[in-house]
Amino acid sequence: MNKIITLLSVFAFVFSMASCVQDDDYDTPNLTINEPEIDPNSKTTFKAVVQRYVSAVDANENGELDDNERGDDIGIFEADESELIIEGYVVSSDKGGNFFEELIIQNYPDDSNPSENPRLGFKVELNVSSLYNTYEFGRKVYIKMNGLAIGESNGVLVIGKPDGTQVGQIQAFEFQDFIMRSAEVAEITPKVTAISELTELDENTFIQLDDVQINRNQLDKTFAGDVSDEFDGFRTLESCSDNSTLTLQTSTFADFKSLPVPQLRGSIKGIYSRDFRDDFSVLLINTREDISFENEERCDPIELSCGLASAQGTNNLFADDFESQSTGSLISGNGWTNYIESGTEGWEAYSSGGTNASLGVSARVGSFRSDDASTIAWLISPAINLDAQDNETLVFQTSNSFSDGSEMELLFSNDWDGTEEGISAATWGILTDGYITQDSDFFGAWFDSGIVDLSCASGTIYIAFKYTGSGEADFDGTYELDEISIDY
Repeated sequence: MNKIITLLSVFAFVFSMASCVQDDDYDTPNLTINEPEIDPNSKTTFKAVVQRYVSAVDANENGELDDNERGDDIGIFEADESELIIEGYVVSSDKGGNFFEELIIQNYPDDSNPSENPRLGFKVELNVSSLYNTYEFGRKVYIKMNGLAIGESNGVLVIGKPDGTQVGQIQAFEFQDFIMRSAEVAEITPKVTAISELTELDENTFIQLDDVQINRNQLDKTFAGDVSDEFDGFRTLESCSDNSTLTLQTSTFADFKSLPVPQLRGSIKGIYSRDFRDDFSVLLINTREDISFENEERCDPIELSCGLASAQGTNNLFADDFESQSTGSLISGNGWTNYIESGTEGWEAYSSGGTNASLGVSARVGSFRSDDASTIAWLISPAINLDAQDNETLVFQTSNSFSDGSEMELLFSNDWDGTEEGISAATWGILTDGYITQDSDFFGAWFDSGIVDLSCASGTIYIAFKYTGSGEADFDGTYELDEISIDY
């Protein structure tokens, strides 16, 4: 009896609720966004906000602030000063998990901005997730700067709440007091540029790189799902037009982290930024669909691999241990071409004892603290005729002093004309079998190349040791080279 009474009560309740609602009351909820009322006189520019930060940096460096006023290089917009509002467009999306508790905004939806107010971007720090639901890609927003601060965090400009000497997050209970949505959702047109042309002005903005690919040695990896990926996965994008590189950074929380990296070549869209430690520049994508690699013809360099020989040749064709060189001077003589393609650093003679001892006198190159935006240095052997004898081999030794963002390559050419002017026009391939010390190797040790077999090559060959810095002079390291011998 109790069950029957309970069921009748439920039916009566449902019927009474239904009878209270007319058919025409089931209207679609009002989703209209009312355009915020913004006083035109309160608007300011991204450039003016950046200037507030620059002024704070200058004041600190010049000692204009006492200990109680120092803000550790953050520009503060006081709550009681005249209202200042910037308007910008959201170019990040946390829907795919590659961004978290942040909005990236830029001041224009495209690259057709006036020169007096250049295209700029900011990261907005928020203690709020799932922002894509209300601040989707392309959404125009207004940010009230009063009560906020601008500073630098992880190498890029950020906006948030003043937090002592830092810029902190805007909290969930207050963020809508500072960030107002416009009804406008703009079509964002990326700035089409090249890796080698990127500057600090491009940070926190949406860009597009054409004719790039993932480095051939990383094609077996995922975006960020490998065992070695901690917090983020880092993969190397390389330009097919000028060999410049940029790191693709993917969070291990991204929903596409376990997908394989694209195997082909093409274009990619993303936000130009810096890694967490501000060591190097990176590109962050919103979604896997931001990558369009459809060209099946990769631009990988030619590779020469004859394997490793079982024994070193007993007859010498060329050798150098650099003992006759003057330390501190550029390597010269003995047929070497010491060419500085970019920057100010070339291969020089070096001698040192201690933990990181040289082998007597060694050849050394590095761009650490050089202040060079780019460092490329070549050390090229004289011509070696491989048709005059058989079973040629190559050996050498390398060491590094924390190579970090720099790299050293072992290259060869059959068509170089022997002039510095002809280096860029020549075809340079990679000798893949010679071991070159890695950044993970102990910096105080020297490593054998192995006995590199050259017997499958023919004609006249030049062998080059090429050093390339990442363009981050405070992060790049040093390589050393010695005991080179080509025999048969």
